[in-house]
Amino acid sequence: MTIPQHAPPIVLSIGIMAWNEEISIGPMLESLSQQSVLQELADNGRGCEVICLANGCTDRTVEVAGEIFQKMGRDHPARRALRLRVADMPKPGRNIAWNRFVHEFSAREAKYLCLMDADILFDRPETLQRVLAELEGNPLLGGASDTPRKNIAGRARLSWRERLSLATSEMTGTIAGRLNGMLYCLRADIARNLYLPRDLGATDDGFFKEVICTDFFRAPPDPSKVVSVRGATHLYEPYLAVRDVLNNQKRQMIGQTTVHVLAEYLKTLPEPQRADLAATIRRHEARDPDWLKKLIEAHLRRTRRFWRLFPGILGFRWRRLGRLGGMRRVTHFPAAAAGFVVTLVACWQASRFLRGGMEQYWPKVARQALLVPTDLGAKLP
Repeated sequence: MTIPQHAPPIVLSIGIMAWNEEISIGPMLESLSQQSVLQELADNGRGCEVICLANGCTDRTVEVAGEIFQKMGRDHPARRALRLRVADMPKPGRNIAWNRFVHEFSAREAKYLCLMDADILFDRPETLQRVLAELEGNPLLGGASDTPRKNIAGRARLSWRERLSLATSEMTGTIAGRLNGMLYCLRADIARNLYLPRDLGATDDGFFKEVICTDFFRAPPDPSKVVSVRGATHLYEPYLAVRDVLNNQKRQMIGQTTVHVLAEYLKTLPEPQRADLAATIRRHEARDPDWLKKLIEAHLRRTRRFWRLFPGILGFRWRRLGRLGGMRRVTHFPAAAAGFVVTLVACWQASRFLRGGMEQYWPKVARQALLVPTDLGAKLP
């Protein structure tokens, strides 16, 4: 990476999680390059860095990202305020990449750390600017994210699977204090007091929400400390095939079980250890790399039934449906019912998986590259 002469201090550090994303990384970075926050920061004498966190990639992700970064560094209007590079990590692992970005790669002066997936696409040029503005305007917020939009939304004709998928998203949107794992921004001081255990499941955003909303497990939960920002969105391709839906839900159940067990354990630690959580978890990892795995095993011995992996499994779909108003409770009932069945099957699969010896579970799904909207650069109301 070359740092422009007289480059302004970095305020926003962006890490892009990429594992074999040679198809998606190009359109994603193209849409990112059109985000208005890059020029807004430059105009105000502030800088932004973008780091592609290529972990365990065996395709051309590193080369494609590097070529685009070279072009941005040469042609982008805000290039003097940008630092762009690819971190090529031979060992795969989302948690490993997250830890290295937060504690090693990101600029130390950065006030905000933003993590996003490499297979999403910005459909509004002001998405990141609005997320950042929310954090800067409300000092009580610890984290903010945008609202994910499925790329099938707005189609004139929808299959029954697509209708169920969109209805499920609408019910998920009723969650108070929600962080979206595909794209979120944390205050740097909060992020750097976190460290992801090796065996933490896929739902790292759920762990962040637990930590932030309880002030590192030292206060009652306050969902207002995280927010999904209105008017800030991105596109993603949903899972529609039954097998992909089940695999994704299995991954979610594994992750939520792990987060539940980890959070319940951390609550029992002395207050000084909770206050310095990153150092506490690092010590646990160094002393016994399998410490979280052992906590999971102990939890499973106490929890005989697969539908009790974590509290609320049997009811969360119906609670989300209940938060909808009027006729939507009727129109969305099939999605809630189908989701309930999928959840039960996924919980059974997750229980078998965990009881067989906990390992990372992240099945790769073949996807088509999303196309950058032609009017992305247009000013939005």
